[in-house]
Amino acid sequence: MTKEHLQTTTAGRWIGVGALLAMLAVMLGAFGAHGLKSHFSEQQMAWYQTAFQYHIIHAIALIITGLASALTPSKNLPKLAGLCFLSGVLLFSGSLYTLALTQMRWLGAITPLGGIAFLFGWGLLAVAGFRINQKENPS
Repeated sequence: MTKEHLQTTTAGRWIGVGALLAMLAVMLGAFGAHGLKSHFSEQQMAWYQTAFQYHIIHAIALIITGLASALTPSKNLPKLAGLCFLSGVLLFSGSLYTLALTQMRWLGAITPLGGIAFLFGWGLLAVAGFRINQKENPS
């Protein structure tokens, strides 16, 4: 398998995962707006909306990660960024969705871990972006 093929395969996977996460976000957003709103308190709705907002933004970030993966000579940075974004959605948005549905407040302790994952993802994506025009990169 050539380096170019590996990069385009990885790029396609991140784009696909990002698109599926975006589709899930739209479904959960519609479910929250139409199915849960009348059953939720103001606080629960706020948690749910925050989860949705970060979910959809980072689904799009995964699509961008796929595009960056195809453009940058670095194969590891976009991969790590994608893993951070995916982990962030699971930890940050997942804990807030679950908190809104169950009101199990201990889940709030998990949420910042997802936020940290998002920050690392954006940082790694930034470095990958700065390296797009470089010819060769060992990382």
